[in-house]
Amino acid sequence: MTDPIAARQQLVDHAHYKYRGCAPDEDTPSMSAADPDVSLDAWGPYTGDGAEPQKERFDREKAAKQICGRCPVLALCRTYASTTVVDADGVEHLVEPEGVMGGELALARHRALIARRHATTVGTAPAEQAPAVPVVRDLAEGRTKQKRAVLDALARETDPERVAYRAGMDVRTANWHRSALVTMLGLDKERATRDQLLAAAVDQSLLPRSTRIRPDGRWAYAAAPTTDGARQRRIAPGRPVQLILPGLEDLPRTRRASVRPGRPPKGRGPAPSPRRRTRLRRLAAVRTALQPRIPLVPTPVLEPAA
Repeated sequence: MTDPIAARQQLVDHAHYKYRGCAPDEDTPSMSAADPDVSLDAWGPYTGDGAEPQKERFDREKAAKQICGRCPVLALCRTYASTTVVDADGVEHLVEPEGVMGGELALARHRALIARRHATTVGTAPAEQAPAVPVVRDLAEGRTKQKRAVLDALARETDPERVAYRAGMDVRTANWHRSALVTMLGLDKERATRDQLLAAAVDQSLLPRSTRIRPDGRWAYAAAPTTDGARQRRIAPGRPVQLILPGLEDLPRTRRASVRPGRPPKGRGPAPSPRRRTRLRRLAAVRTALQPRIPLVPTPVLEPAA
């Protein structure tokens, strides 16, 4: 185990330590010397009131890691941040349990520490462990009628609303089935793309190999999108986001019953539920508000010529 005091001393004694990216700027000490637009708080834990917004946290950590990537003491900083100390109960703890150091998040350092503890418990060095492989769970649930409908629709469509429409369910339910499929196939919900989900479904015989899959195109689509689109924006930041009217994301995208020529239309069927009537009234109000309003100009009265 590396001595944390020695690792810290080796870091600060390095000839290029004063050129580190997280050093304070001479003119503005609260900002980074590597980028005057990045605050030194980007490397530390969030200390504001309440919870930090997710987008702000991602942007802050991304900026800090980008500067760390070109830091001359990156390796020494990472080594020091990964060192541990032992408390009175004999439990190892990280010297730097929070913040970005050595281009790594605190979460990555904690995961590495847990992996070392597990390797020590089973008596196997981390380098000798087999590489992680996706854990595929029982796929019996993946062959239900609803999930097969979602997979068939996902192979033919890319937009979440069109996938839900073709599967005969609302967007929220379709996204839930997609998230469940991602978990069953051992994929990462935060990073998995639509192509990866469909490829895994074909490999596990949830879809026939003869299925024609529509490609994503220029931007990748999230395999398990969220209603607010946050996961899709992280996977493809440059892709235009299709807006969904607020409060209407769970309206069913089902097809209308077609009427064959020469046959009278069928009955109206059961009356819609109160909740659906409320949704339809809101949708009609939004459509009316979005219609262009043309001012009425009074028609001039023409006087007869003298």
